[in-house]
Amino acid sequence: QVQLKESGGGLVQAGESRTLACAASGMILGLNVMGWYRQAPGKQRELVATISRSSVPSYAEFAKGRFSISKDNTKNTISLQMNSLKPEDTAVYYCNAKRQTLSTSYDYWGQGTQVTVSS
Repeated sequence: QVQLKESGGGLVQAGESRTLACAASGMILGLNVMGWYRQAPGKQRELVATISRSSVPSYAEFAKGRFSISKDNTKNTISLQMNSLKPEDTAVYYCNAKRQTLSTSYDYWGQGTQVTVSS
């Protein structure tokens, strides 16, 4: 099993920055990709950014240029630096980890951390 614990959420003003962190523990060997998703009220969960085992990042279109994902292998953590936040960034942000083989894929999820951006 893999446990993911997010931190860093809260209330911020539009235009400000916020950094989210996710600490992974448990059977973390073999995790291929980690990343962040978000879910706003009444909307489906959507991808924000991912980072591969070799630290290659990938971003949703809305996140490009404003958000930055990184990881610290020594601490088994990933972070999401969010800049120039907008009210539409308000959502619960979830940490995700994927364990993929040639024939299977399994997702692990954290419990989420609320980010509220006020205008």
